[in-house]
Amino acid sequence: MNKRLGALAVVLCVGWSGGRALEARQVRPDNTAVNRPDRNERALTADRQPNRRSDLQTTREIRRAIVADKSLSTYAHNVKVVTAGGHVTLRGPVRTADERRAIELKAAEIAGGRNVTDRISLMRAGTRRTVRKVVR
Repeated sequence: MNKRLGALAVVLCVGWSGGRALEARQVRPDNTAVNRPDRNERALTADRQPNRRSDLQTTREIRRAIVADKSLSTYAHNVKVVTAGGHVTLRGPVRTADERRAIELKAAEIAGGRNVTDRISLMRAGTRRTVRKVVR
């Protein structure tokens, strides 16, 4: 009986507030500008990656290593990893230079340092904009 009353109270509160409390929590995606280069038909993206077994295995291993590192932000966990002909390209925004370096090191450990291209961009402090800084 108490569970029903609690559920009813939640429904009444949400209904009374007009759902405004829930609307205030929704955040618009902030990486749309970052994904703009992927709209180019010639851009190599994960869905256009060659289906060679070795390329897929390399991508899978790098992706697992990135996601297994719980010290990385959600942005870092969502970095794009594309492998073509044994060459890995990393793209997407991360919060810090340390995250960027950690991802690059994981990819280099799996694919070899000369086979990794770092196109990861850094988030600007205090904003949702990214700064592209390719360091080699």
